[in-house]
Amino acid sequence: MIIITKPHVTDAEIDHIRERIESVGMRTHLSRGEVRTIIGCIGDESLLAEVPLRSLPGVESVTPVLKPYKLASREFAVDRTVVRVGGRDAEASFGGETITVIAGPCSVESREMLLDTAKVVGGAGARMLRGGAFKPRTSPYAFQGLGAEALKLLVEVRAETGMPIVTEVMDTRQVDLVAEHADMLQVGARNMQNFALLAELGRVRRPVLLKRGLSATIKELLMAAEYIMANGNHDVVLCERGIRTFETATRNTLDVAAIPVLKRETHLPIIVDPSHAGGDASLVAPLAFAAIAAGADGLIIEVHPDPEHALSDGDQSLAPDAFKSLMQQLGPFASAAGRTLGRVARPARAVA
Repeated sequence: MIIITKPHVTDAEIDHIRERIESVGMRTHLSRGEVRTIIGCIGDESLLAEVPLRSLPGVESVTPVLKPYKLASREFAVDRTVVRVGGRDAEASFGGETITVIAGPCSVESREMLLDTAKVVGGAGARMLRGGAFKPRTSPYAFQGLGAEALKLLVEVRAETGMPIVTEVMDTRQVDLVAEHADMLQVGARNMQNFALLAELGRVRRPVLLKRGLSATIKELLMAAEYIMANGNHDVVLCERGIRTFETATRNTLDVAAIPVLKRETHLPIIVDPSHAGGDASLVAPLAFAAIAAGADGLIIEVHPDPEHALSDGDQSLAPDAFKSLMQQLGPFASAAGRTLGRVARPARAVA
């Protein structure tokens, strides 16, 4: 249930409304706009049956939210959420007027390789650096990442380039370690319904990049986001990365329609991973263009200085020149969608 306040409601009136709701055992969530404020009621709505909500000072209307995802629903926020990542000197944002591009290797292989990639993608206009430390792979014999050592390398490259970093967390036991190093924590497709992990991420103060599961519906994706938000962390960015269908020509099938549907259903930002959707470097650019045209708030793209010798996902990784070309071509698509491309906050620092 949501309560929409009258224009220019006072803080005292808002406090009184929240006190009445919370007095019966429910929780409240506040979303302030320039004129009105939305107060979300979270919990068993039958508890409010005897509370005269419409007669409370400052209340304009009361509307039930029938969707199972409450905090993630579009109705629970006055405006679309903007998720900010990183610190003052190196901040990225998702959900505003700018389109933010995250780029980097599937896996961190070495400091030199990571730094070279960061300089390339940052110079081309990427706003954040991605790099896998703990890699969930289909085969147990495939490269599984450098683990904690990769986290240290990501921190070193962030200090040198000024680019915020995002990396995947796979287990509840890794959350504190990864949160200590990364600016944003990624939940991979295979872990989208790892509810213990989602709940744990709700307790840390780091933005979360939540990827859609291989066979997950949009409702299931939003319910996964709800797990994180219900545990206290509302800085969630959704990622469409392709779903499993009968088609074998591509690694996955990019669900372009999911972008406008999510824009309708939720206030959370939505980005797209064209690398995993296509599974082929030649498909990354056209899928990226389609994503931006459909209204995506950003992209996450795999880039490797030498894709032929990449230890993971070389087939779908862009070489530096291909990524630069993609970034140059993205501009017109962003403009057509009424958006601009975000840029790095500052140039790479000189090495002493």
